[in-house]
Amino acid sequence: MELSNRDPYPFPRLQNDDNFIGATQTYQDVSNRDPTHIAQKQDPWDRLNTTATLASSRREIYHHDPKAARDSLDFILKANYDHHGAFLQSKSETLVQPETVGANHGRILKNRTKEVERPFDPMSPPLRKIEIHDPKKDSLHSVKGAIESHHSAATNQGYSRKHDGGFYT
Repeated sequence: MELSNRDPYPFPRLQNDDNFIGATQTYQDVSNRDPTHIAQKQDPWDRLNTTATLASSRREIYHHDPKAARDSLDFILKANYDHHGAFLQSKSETLVQPETVGANHGRILKNRTKEVERPFDPMSPPLRKIEIHDPKKDSLHSVKGAIESHHSAATNQGYSRKHDGGFYT
């Protein structure tokens, strides 16, 4: 039996990237050349493995949270509900905890640092008045300590001579 030279795919043939740039060769770039058991003992794998998150530390067998409610009564007593201020609220509203409302409860719930509110905007700091108390008062007419210039009160009518002996005009 003789093989046919006929193209089994219909005309026109679909084009793809291989038609234009040739067959692609996929080589996987290995960024870490160390074996896995050695690389896991180096940073960042080792650092990530040894540092516990809040959730993973709470799943450990020795975790104890003294502020956690032990039973339903503790949960109800810890609720943020005020019977005098919010009378006849629904059951779900009476069990809202201080952590949910955002009140200060003294527990760390997420791995986030709290932003400390600054007393002023660092882009426009407040102006400070600084008073220098000098026990010795200098005379206002004294030229000692004045900014040096060829126009000063120590010269003749505020004018002085040039280096060549002429007058400044």
